[in-house]
Amino acid sequence: MPARKIVCIGAGSFYFPRAIADLVICRDLEGSEIVLYDIDGEKARRMAGMGQRLRAASGLDFKVRATTSLADAVDGADFALSSIGGSGAEITQNVYGSRYHNADVAIPARYGIHQVVGDTCGPAGMMMGFRSIPAYLKICREMEKRCPKVMLFNHSNPMAALCRAMHKYSSINVVGVCHGVQGGIMYAGEILGIAPQELDCVWIGTNHYYWFTRVAHFGKDMYPELRKRMARRKPPKGCVMSAALSAIYGFHIVYPADDHIIEFYPFSSQAGDFDSLPYGLGDEVRLWGRSTKVKSPAAARSPSGTVRRRFFKQYQKVLDEVQPIEKMDDSVTGEGIAGTISAIATGRRRVCIVNVANNGAIPNLPPMAEVEIEGVTDSCGVRGVQMGECPLVLKGLLEKRFVWHELVADAAVKGDRNLALQALLTDENAIAPDKASRMLDELLRASRPLLPGFFK
Repeated sequence: MPARKIVCIGAGSFYFPRAIADLVICRDLEGSEIVLYDIDGEKARRMAGMGQRLRAASGLDFKVRATTSLADAVDGADFALSSIGGSGAEITQNVYGSRYHNADVAIPARYGIHQVVGDTCGPAGMMMGFRSIPAYLKICREMEKRCPKVMLFNHSNPMAALCRAMHKYSSINVVGVCHGVQGGIMYAGEILGIAPQELDCVWIGTNHYYWFTRVAHFGKDMYPELRKRMARRKPPKGCVMSAALSAIYGFHIVYPADDHIIEFYPFSSQAGDFDSLPYGLGDEVRLWGRSTKVKSPAAARSPSGTVRRRFFKQYQKVLDEVQPIEKMDDSVTGEGIAGTISAIATGRRRVCIVNVANNGAIPNLPPMAEVEIEGVTDSCGVRGVQMGECPLVLKGLLEKRFVWHELVADAAVKGDRNLALQALLTDENAIAPDKASRMLDELLRASRPLLPGFFK
């Protein structure tokens, strides 16, 4: 088949070791070029070195190279993978450890909102979106000029808000990829004692929050048995709240991680402090290293040579430990990115799990809503699969989120403070308007270097 150009954007991210390892063992894509682009060229160069090592181990013919030019990276690209953390060129292993995200969490904590992860909803999720959306749209503009038919797979959070912004404000074909549903299917399989590949599941929801509406095994309805076993077993630490909610609603939460589920409820603003978060989530907070002390993001903009050398020593160690894989990811137990790309490249039908605009896949939700559903590939990309209607109680939760996605996307693009304030007041963890206004000003100032649109 013809060689393809696959560009990895934000290539310094630790998402890419697994993605690249998956790509370079895909025979359907042999002969393709994998281009690694990052605003920190040293990260891209080192990631490319890892990719070249994995390619050599595969024995297949791939070209792997790094570039610091966005135009060069995307020019003529067929596919793109992105993982942009929204912390600029800060020297950190991931966005969650950045000074920017520290401010996203620490400032709201002083106003009574105690977020655990803060990458999907809430003030922290909003701020991650504000910093990332302009960067993504800049990339999309370059793609519109240089590779208008490219297919962009986004792996960044807040997934739904980012995808909504790109769908609304660019013409690029964008699909979000995550692994929450896959983790939930494996969790259900573990409870039932059935291999996850043998389960036929249907779910409804948006990124990081979805419920099973059907679980079957070779035509047999396994949902009653799943509910029965869930009721009998003690939920593992970190999944206590999702188990309680599943029992109340009568629908099993697919992705059972409480640190993400809490983002869809007002409990973070009902706790007096991090340690008072329900269901033992105070322990999760300590793992994330949260505090109410804001470290100046500006201090991270120009790291010293010593800081960079220390960082890259550890960074290289992580890359050196990445081993070749023998089997490509599937789309049930993994994200299956190489399989999805190769299916599109060859015009092959393949079912995958994707974040896309609803467009009728869930008939009683808005067509523009960003949902995480099954999709089927063809030579033109991915089309959503019919998932059935959304249960009423989940519909009420989700429709508010879809409005929030829209407000975050619009506020980020327009640099509109009032829309940002509306997003804060639409969120489940809303606080009184005067407090929300003061908090917003603090949050915007803390991210000012990456938010020129709000400070014209």
